[in-house]
Amino acid sequence: MTEANIKRLVSKLSQMRGAALKLGQFLSIQDTHVLPPEVDQIFRRVQDSAHYMPDWQMEKVMTSSLGPNWAENFQSFERLPFAAASIGQVHGAVLAASVSPTGRPEPVAVKIQFPNIVNSIDSDLSYIKVLLTAGRLLPKGLFLDRSVQVLKDELADECDYTREGSFLTKFGSPGYLGGDSRFKVPWVWEGSTKSVLVMERVHGTSVGDADISGMSKKDRDDIAAWILELCLKELFEFRLMQTDPNWSNFLWNSHTRKVELVDFGATREYSKEFIDSWLLLLQAAASEDRDSCIEWSIKLGYLTGKENQIMLDAHVNSMMLLATPFKASTPQPFNFGSGSTWSGITTEIRAQIPVMLMHRLTPPPRETYSLNR
Repeated sequence: MTEANIKRLVSKLSQMRGAALKLGQFLSIQDTHVLPPEVDQIFRRVQDSAHYMPDWQMEKVMTSSLGPNWAENFQSFERLPFAAASIGQVHGAVLAASVSPTGRPEPVAVKIQFPNIVNSIDSDLSYIKVLLTAGRLLPKGLFLDRSVQVLKDELADECDYTREGSFLTKFGSPGYLGGDSRFKVPWVWEGSTKSVLVMERVHGTSVGDADISGMSKKDRDDIAAWILELCLKELFEFRLMQTDPNWSNFLWNSHTRKVELVDFGATREYSKEFIDSWLLLLQAAASEDRDSCIEWSIKLGYLTGKENQIMLDAHVNSMMLLATPFKASTPQPFNFGSGSTWSGITTEIRAQIPVMLMHRLTPPPRETYSLNR
């Protein structure tokens, strides 16, 4: 694939916004070893070339969502967005006291969805699917049809900002994180709609962008421990998980010493039956019980029971490596940093991926597409 063709594809896919960005993340799952280098390069360039709506288009979305007098809800509104996401862009504003939940002017973030995203999901994904299959760029074991269908369903959910707002409210409630002093979940303005989400503005710094050298060891340890605990709580207590791994969704406020959580569009709910079985699979892997690993993998749908020994070995070995932090023999606290044991483990797991893609007989359970992210 020539550089000129790559540039043309990046230009075309960038216009598709949500579909292209999400599929790139979906396929790579934060791992460049799954995709051929030229395909990975295309999706990474698309992620770096986010487009903003022109002002007239933003005005049209705001008018159709909040009415012709939408600006009256705000004491001030920044017409230039400060961030762009896969399906929308975010503006800074100050909510007017007359409509504010506190009765005072309040700084807010206004998330505005790109127009016609919902209507274009099918056509955009069909186009990308043809692009990837026509050139035989992807291995058969990726089961692209299943990936595209799951992604289509997830994108449709994420295009409903009312749904995202409900998850923000739920996570901020006392039964979830409302009573936990380590976390801050923004409140949602009740005037929000399916296309415009207005939430409390938070001012932390992305934990991925923060200047690590300027932070104390305690702060760094606390951030890591709290986010890991949150991940496990979401899985095994809430069975409700924010599955977008982008570090810009986790902000550190050094003044309040809180982790601020934003962007709940990719929140997924899981059944008790699935999570209980998934935990038993993890426990089997941590105990290095190969037979139980295979048994629970079949029950969950990772395996059919007809796989060859090459596939079984690759799958079970990957599971056992992945469970290393949970093994009784593993020294604690576990180090996930670069140059640590975990770096070597992830390298070993990645080495198994091509083998599994070659010999896999079935796509993984639907739930794990989001969990793996």
